[in-house]
Amino acid sequence: MSEPVVVVGAGPVGQTAALLLARWGLPVVVLERRRAREAVGSKSICQQRDVLDIWATVGCEAIAREGLTWTTARTYHRDRELFSWSFVDEGHLPPFVNLSQTRTEELLDEQIAKNPAIQVRWGHEVVALEQDADGVTVTTRAGGTVRAGHVVLCAGGRADGLRRGLGVAFPGEAYDDEFLICDIRADLPGWASERRFYFDPPWNPGRQVLIHPCPGGTFRIDWQVPPGYDPAADDLDARIRQIVGAVPYELLWHSVYRFHSRVADRLRAGRVLLAGDAAHLYAPFGARGLNSGVADAENAAWKIAFVRRGLAGEGLLESYHAERHAAALENLEVTAATMRFLVPRTGEEIARRHRILEGAAEDPGQVDSGRLAEPYWYVGSPLTTPEPSRPFEGRPPKGAMPPPAPGVLMPLRDPRLRRVARTGFTLLRGPGCPPDLAGEPVTVLDDVEGPEPGEAWLLRPDAHIAAILPGATAETVARALRTALGRP
Repeated sequence: MSEPVVVVGAGPVGQTAALLLARWGLPVVVLERRRAREAVGSKSICQQRDVLDIWATVGCEAIAREGLTWTTARTYHRDRELFSWSFVDEGHLPPFVNLSQTRTEELLDEQIAKNPAIQVRWGHEVVALEQDADGVTVTTRAGGTVRAGHVVLCAGGRADGLRRGLGVAFPGEAYDDEFLICDIRADLPGWASERRFYFDPPWNPGRQVLIHPCPGGTFRIDWQVPPGYDPAADDLDARIRQIVGAVPYELLWHSVYRFHSRVADRLRAGRVLLAGDAAHLYAPFGARGLNSGVADAENAAWKIAFVRRGLAGEGLLESYHAERHAAALENLEVTAATMRFLVPRTGEEIARRHRILEGAAEDPGQVDSGRLAEPYWYVGSPLTTPEPSRPFEGRPPKGAMPPPAPGVLMPLRDPRLRRVARTGFTLLRGPGCPPDLAGEPVTVLDDVEGPEPGEAWLLRPDAHIAAILPGATAETVARALRTALGRP
């Protein structure tokens, strides 16, 4: 285990991968092409609860503390409000927070700086990954090399050369319309608790505007703009004042993006695992890019660690592709449906959207402004042991969790369970289960919410339920553990 794991890219996904790999006791080298952190712009701002929980396991609870959680979502069509919904959440972590990617990276950097197992090398652009039977030789543009046992490729959506070198295609499409993003600071009473979405407002006719509150009296405004839009030729002050009125404001940052929908055809190439934007690109409505990238990092980290410890083999590493590629395709389907609603391309799509918006006051459920990121549930994974008495019932309503079933992420409400679940495999024993159901590498917990009498639940190191075992025996637990390690 002397050769490090190399993480290519020091964005939030790469940072998370490095922290999680180090938590599993592995040495890590992070190679980043930039010479220093670019602390500018909100970029990805919305982090979902289960991602906050992953960051909490590596000591970065501050992201949840500093982030802002709005409680009311308002949706408008032209000059009228269609509907709003509010929630009150009492979980141990908020359902999501808004916090700029810049600040998220700063907080993750602070944790990395405390960890002697992680080296970060700025100004090291990786140009080649050459594999052999024993590892990977990582070559940088300056001609230097690093020898790695495994590589997690988090180099972003523009890592075309590295993907080609691995024989990985990146099919998909780009949207013609662009989006102007402005970060402003202003005193807007009441707006800090609300997210506002406008379809076809008078001040951006035919297109959309989204306003998100962020900490410190700042707001992120996204305008859909036509192809070829040039902010230098636009009156940004007039555009912003159409929203905030005469209130004084400070423009902090602005940029223009064109959104892509792409998923790599392979997320594993030998000892190299693709994660984050290097593996998939989505339109941002629903915040599925960064959130799914962090889940990629967690999935990759525990599997590399178990392979490096000799507890699992190629089957576990190959399951990274099986699980995270399926997750990427689901996110692609959800975000593509949102974009078809936001940017209809055919007469049929335009007519459908018009009908839905006109009837939204009575039936708001069909209005699609983006479904917030959710965990992917590994129901069909080769690591999951099915249980006919606990079938997966499909995606629940927005904001709800499904009943426990094999493959579903376990809600970590019990403080003991939160401390233990991401340290390895965990067996939850219901009342009346026989003793000595499991040995290494499994931690056993009794008297926890969930399992019924005689039932045992096996949790993976990422807190997903690998198996629910009625009438559990040492043999059924051992079989489920072998399956969960990719060794059926």
